[in-house]
Amino acid sequence: MSVVELRDHGIVIKGGSSGNTKTYCPQCRNARKSKNKNDLPLSVTITNDGAVWNCHNCGWTGGMNNTSYKDFDSNLNRQVNYRKPDMPKTTNLNVETIAFLKARGISQETAEDLKLFYTEKSFGDGHEGCLAFPYIEDGQVVNIKYRSFEKQFRQEANAKRTLFNIDSVKGDEIIFVEGEMDVLALYEVGIKNAVSLPDGAGKEAKFDEEDKRFTAIGNCEKLQKIRKVIIATDMDEAGQALSAELAHRFGKDKCYRVSFPRIDDYQCKDANECLVDHSGQVLKECIQYAEPFPIDGLYGAKDYLNEIWDLYNGLQSRPFSTGFPQLDEIYKLMPSTFQVVTGIPNHGKSNFIDQIMINASKLHKWKFAIFSPEHSTTQHIKRLAEIYIKKPFDIGNNARINEDELQDAINWIQEHFIFIESKDRVPTIDWLLEKARGACIRHGINGVVIDPYNEIDASRKNGKREDEHIRDMISSCKHFCRTHNIIMWVVAHPAKLARQQDGTYPIPSMYEISGSAHWHNMADVGLVVHRLFDEEQVVICTKKIREQGTYGNIGEALFTYDVSTKNYLEVDQDSSYEANYQPKKQPYKVPYND
Repeated sequence: MSVVELRDHGIVIKGGSSGNTKTYCPQCRNARKSKNKNDLPLSVTITNDGAVWNCHNCGWTGGMNNTSYKDFDSNLNRQVNYRKPDMPKTTNLNVETIAFLKARGISQETAEDLKLFYTEKSFGDGHEGCLAFPYIEDGQVVNIKYRSFEKQFRQEANAKRTLFNIDSVKGDEIIFVEGEMDVLALYEVGIKNAVSLPDGAGKEAKFDEEDKRFTAIGNCEKLQKIRKVIIATDMDEAGQALSAELAHRFGKDKCYRVSFPRIDDYQCKDANECLVDHSGQVLKECIQYAEPFPIDGLYGAKDYLNEIWDLYNGLQSRPFSTGFPQLDEIYKLMPSTFQVVTGIPNHGKSNFIDQIMINASKLHKWKFAIFSPEHSTTQHIKRLAEIYIKKPFDIGNNARINEDELQDAINWIQEHFIFIESKDRVPTIDWLLEKARGACIRHGINGVVIDPYNEIDASRKNGKREDEHIRDMISSCKHFCRTHNIIMWVVAHPAKLARQQDGTYPIPSMYEISGSAHWHNMADVGLVVHRLFDEEQVVICTKKIREQGTYGNIGEALFTYDVSTKNYLEVDQDSSYEANYQPKKQPYKVPYND
């Protein structure tokens, strides 16, 4: 039982959260005439099961139960203890509340359908009357959000984050709005499948990893079955940022955008404002005529106005640093791209991708989903820990990772990486993309790794040739990248190469990847990782760049590789770069040509 919960009843105590204590009674404090300031009449006993209290002056008694239950938290990716909020035995809407709702076009019937009620809560220094919005999931109240009439907000402490009105979503279509009042507005006009996040919109198109607002999405298993997402968030900058993030998580191919009316210089902000300032019919038409995100079909230039202006203003997807200044000259991380990584076995392809992912997680707070069946997940986590801490893991090395460092690495990997495993079958590409879609919805990942391609079920339907099968697989992957605005790296091995006269292998081209020339032709980016054993260096070659100048350029960058820590370091790279990135202007080396 927390002191915050007691404060909801007007009880203010100091010190710890268990045992016996005395304090002022909120029921009789103002009327009490005692001259002894140390004579505190309210006795409060707090235990693990809850709290009880009794005032020896006015006789006020009461208590609270500390009811808790376990459930999955998507942000933490584990089971946690949630507190179940206390609902009043009777819920009422007083005159002030009914008038407040009526002024916003909401009937008492709608409010009662969604179990709204009037109560008093502490906002800052004192108690205020407020409107309570129960968050109900599977028929159970799991959270309650409170809104004062001065537009202050709070939620129940330690309660589960879910979507407001999620139980009203019955089919495979859902409408996202920005607040509870917008849900009520749509419910008022007969549109009952609208939901809102409990914490509103952010200010950035990509939300910070520590921002818990999207935990509610991950906590709703029902969303996995949704096939159409209508996004009716606010028309301001924060609302459009939320719209972009929802499209990222669900995929643009599922999403439709709602525009609210604009008359001259006045832009209607949201669903509730549309209901009040226009009409219920206009609001229904806004939802009815939601426009798909431009994915397929025929479009004119004006269909892309938002994207064009975002690009002009620097808000559109942009390339991101790899964490290596010399490599940045020829290769940057670009969302919505399908990238192929090849090279001779044991030349460091997987380790290089791991390094890039860790750099991106540190620099840009990105998250990744990894399918890598050639290595056990335990071994993969070990390798990521070595790269992250920059120390060896194995027993026998005096400079190995210590226990505190290992725990820090595990916690950090937990926050930034999701591992896809198929334990009972060889997965198909469709199965993999479905798991990746779940990672997008639940965790908001920025990239997917398939390492390697030949671990995917290669059976071909309808007598397809191998090259046709690979073409269709790449097409599915590229579509996924664009609809979710992520990077996908696929490791594909070259066909067997002949040794050169000096006993070394040549740097393979993209056309030498086994199975099909489509690996080169259809990739947005093609990378080759090649170890120069005699020089104890690794060369990273960009062999294919679809948008040269945007994604990078054809060229190469040289690295050293620390076998014990699995870390790559650019030749002549400043070790302080990671902490203070300043790109170095380096002339391109003569590229290898395919």
